[in-house]
Amino acid sequence: MSQPFHFAFFVRDLPSTRRFYGEILGCGEGRSSESWVDFDFFGNQISAHITGPVTPTHDTGQVEGALVPMPHFGALLGWDEFDALAHRIRAAGVPFLVEPRIRYAGQPGEQATMFLRDPSGNALEFKSFRHPEDVFRARRRPG
Repeated sequence: MSQPFHFAFFVRDLPSTRRFYGEILGCGEGRSSESWVDFDFFGNQISAHITGPVTPTHDTGQVEGALVPMPHFGALLGWDEFDALAHRIRAAGVPFLVEPRIRYAGQPGEQATMFLRDPSGNALEFKSFRHPEDVFRARRRPG
């Protein structure tokens, strides 16, 4: 990735946030204070803050008949990395909002996707493209 992003968001508390992002997702911890902590979120910097209310999410997005939480953020992972993360999340007993699944199997744009919430209720999506060059390829609609 040539230009990592930075995203700051609110969480309820730092101990559950450290466990979720650090231990379950495997994100390395960066700088921190008594009110925030940074993580290396798959090559990007996220900052979890306890200085305000958590942004509510609503399952109102529509993707192939599945309701998905809005807003959400996440990461694009390698194909094998996606599978390994899904296993870690499941082993930790974290429920999926949308179970890991394959979209567009055998077609251009084939991708794996899963949705979940962190302990504070922030929604996350993880995706992986079978062919990374398809990430920004426009998908043609049938008809």
